Amino acid sequence: MTGHLVEARSSVERQRISAVRRYAILDTPPDGAFDRVCALAARFFDVPFSSVTIVDEDRIWFKASEGFDVAQIPRSPGLCASAILDDKPYVISDGLSDPRTADNALVHGEMGVRFYAAAPIITSDGHRLGTVNVLDTKPRETTEQDVRTLRELAAIVVDELELRLAAIREIQREQDLRLQARHEQQRAENLARTLQRSLSPPSLPRIAGLDVAVHYEPFAIEEVGGDFYDHFPLVVGRSGFFLGDVCGKGAEAARITSLARYTIRTAAMHDQGPAAILFDLNAALLMESAETMQMCTAVYGEVDTSAGPGSATVTLAVAGHPAPLVVRCDGRVETTSAQGTILGAFDDPTFEVCQMQIDPGDAIVLYSDGILDIEADGVRVDEDRIPELLAGASPATAQTLVNRLAGVLQSPDCHTRDDVAIMVLRRMD
Repeated sequence: MTGHLVEARSSVERQRISAVRRYAILDTPPDGAFDRVCALAARFFDVPFSSVTIVDEDRIWFKASEGFDVAQIPRSPGLCASAILDDKPYVISDGLSDPRTADNALVHGEMGVRFYAAAPIITSDGHRLGTVNVLDTKPRETTEQDVRTLRELAAIVVDELELRLAAIREIQREQDLRLQARHEQQRAENLARTLQRSLSPPSLPRIAGLDVAVHYEPFAIEEVGGDFYDHFPLVVGRSGFFLGDVCGKGAEAARITSLARYTIRTAAMHDQGPAAILFDLNAALLMESAETMQMCTAVYGEVDTSAGPGSATVTLAVAGHPAPLVVRCDGRVETTSAQGTILGAFDDPTFEVCQMQIDPGDAIVLYSDGILDIEADGVRVDEDRIPELLAGASPATAQTLVNRLAGVLQSPDCHTRDDVAIMVLRRMD
């Protein structure tokens, strides 16, 4: 029995190492995406050290670290090497008294680590490649919220690894077929669509009590745009949503869009409220580059349906973005009062938070400014025209309202100058 168990464990480890090799991440140069994960981890946990590690056959390699500069350490039990043995987060509250870290050099050496918490980096096929972890030189306890945050950060790392893997495979295919220009162009468009789908997915998670629909219209299919959106659960009865627009196009816009999405989602896990979350995003954009200004507009809001069937409370804040609209169940359209400073431009932005009730059948409509200033059927679309397109839709599903706005893009004489994103959240009857 023991021999079978040892063989099973050896087989799992061989498959895990094969997965590590598949992602081709070991010994690669520093990458801003992983550095940002470390920075966010250290910031949200208020600890001096954090890292993203990959566990190799006989070493633990640091893809990114905050607070220390070590490339790799031997694979000894107690911390990262032990944290990958299970899907659950791994926590050491006090390394000096925990028998699992009795011989670990990070605990008993110069760093003097006392607290360690890690979430394994788990691939879609179940292999644990390494960890996202936080460390402190003093003992401390973790909360359920801390565990959720670590899991979210580890999921972000997996997303980045998948994007890298997709890019590597695409580059390999491009090298094989570089002389076939037509095929090259097609693959470039497919890669842009794949990346754009990760930043602006065509569908969003189902959340009880809400009917949600989205539409994304790229300005150029071969280039990644700057519009982004998402809708995700927070705690039971509450969900967060956002829609934003990064200035620019292409690889740089995709990088900032990725930063914006992950910053918002991670900050939202700490229940700070819409204005505080936009402040966090503004700070992240300002830290991103001291030489070039990285700006974006955004709407972030939260829907509270915890009271059960009936009205839901929506709280939102706006940063330089067109204000969301409320379409009531009888077809009336109301504007919201939220407004605020564009993100990434100022150290001290201001955001006004507004709150409203949405009854069954009511909907919140968000859109990017790419739909403004276009002409459809000879009529200019502006912020006064948008409510006219939505008015009178009674009763209306979320998809019906999305189609009313997206319909103007189908006009034969419509010429867009930018990407267009539309999202509707409707309180279900």
